[in-house]
Amino acid sequence: MKDGPDIARLGSLLGDPARANILAALMAGRALTAGECAAEAGVSAPTASGHLARLVEARLLLVEVQGRHRYYRIAAPDVAEAVEAMMGLAARVGLVRTRPGPRDAAMRAARFCYDHLAGEAATALYAAMVENGLVAASAEGVALTLRGRAHFVAEGLDVAALEARPRPVCRSCLDWSERRPHLAGSLGAAIAQLGTARGWFRRESASRAVVFSPAGRAALLALAIPQEARAVQRPAAP
Repeated sequence: MKDGPDIARLGSLLGDPARANILAALMAGRALTAGECAAEAGVSAPTASGHLARLVEARLLLVEVQGRHRYYRIAAPDVAEAVEAMMGLAARVGLVRTRPGPRDAAMRAARFCYDHLAGEAATALYAAMVENGLVAASAEGVALTLRGRAHFVAEGLDVAALEARPRPVCRSCLDWSERRPHLAGSLGAAIAQLGTARGWFRRESASRAVVFSPAGRAALLALAIPQEARAVQRPAAP
């Protein structure tokens, strides 16, 4: 390809194992120091600094200086979505690492993918949202329906603000562990913020894994049930 985007250069940046590990670690949505990135990549501090410089130069990462430390983070949601898509593609075509251990079992159940939820709980939520007509999925992509818009406004989300952003409101990501889609985009991020604010789940310390409260998983999945259906399901008062 002589003209247009240089996907070969992008592929070479993502293709290095150390840089791939750094990007995967930053998918938790937290900023990391160069030393922490080095530990995640399994390389020395000077080697990690070289990798980080290349990722910053390519505008895949941003760096912030606070005092003596330099903090690195994913540059934008579309970068995170591209990394998640690569993870999903690798899983689909069988390019997987050694079977994960117990810690990864928790991540398969539920985890943060940059700023939205991924894992078994997130794919179940997405499937229920499609089944209940809150979002429409087709070969052209995913869109919030009128029913879904009214539903999430009633849930307290500022859908108009989400629609005003340059980021897509709805986007599906192929979940690398479940091999089914979960919801990304600004709505996916808003749902993750809502669940955190309501105490349904919290991020596990030093991990992307999500820990649910006793009723948190059920509350999250109930978010895909339209208001009128909840009224029908609610038991009558004695």
